[in-house]
Amino acid sequence: MADFPFRGIGFDLDGTLLDTFRDLGAAVNHALELGGFSPVSVESSKDLIGGGAKIMLARAVEAQGGMPEEDFRALYKAMLAYYAEHNAVHTRPYPHAEEVLNELASRGVQMAVVTNKFEAFARKVLGDLGLDRHFVSVIGGDSMGRAADGSFLAKPAPDPVIEARKLCGGEAFAFVGDSSYDVRAARGAGVPVVVAGYGYCDAAPHELGGDAVIDSLAGLIAALERL
Repeated sequence: MADFPFRGIGFDLDGTLLDTFRDLGAAVNHALELGGFSPVSVESSKDLIGGGAKIMLARAVEAQGGMPEEDFRALYKAMLAYYAEHNAVHTRPYPHAEEVLNELASRGVQMAVVTNKFEAFARKVLGDLGLDRHFVSVIGGDSMGRAADGSFLAKPAPDPVIEARKLCGGEAFAFVGDSSYDVRAARGAGVPVVVAGYGYCDAAPHELGGDAVIDSLAGLIAALERL
């Protein structure tokens, strides 16, 4: 155990630790219905996940002709309110998540979540599922404040991954995620990244540019050891 190569691990949430698309899809469809749009297939909502809830809803609205910005902001707030009350109805950890988190903890690894989901939502769903105890920090899409242009300092910006590394002790650190946002953030932070090929990848897993690809969380520790 002493020769495990990393002292800290950061995890994306949606599509990496948790299978969340059904609850996110329900929230999107709730907002679309309020806005007079047609619902999207809940299965297709996997393709909308990546940049956070706002981008997810924007893509669904734009695909149906778009709407004025002021109206979109109101719809987005309605989506968030609905998701706040229904974010752990169908959401479940991916297979082997609990075992892998326990194994990493037994090796003395510090862990953090870095997600573009708002921090309060991430903490709530992790708490509801009993996984919050594993993490020294949960960094959400709104946790790092805003950039000069007013946008949140969230992935693909490297800032939240850099912060996670610091909170996990500042030593050898790796990141695990399922999208180009995760890979770009990890690269910007100068840390290796494992692609969760079973997740909501926005490109073919082996084309995302990670240092390793896994098809199940059961393969994560071995992949990290090879790095």
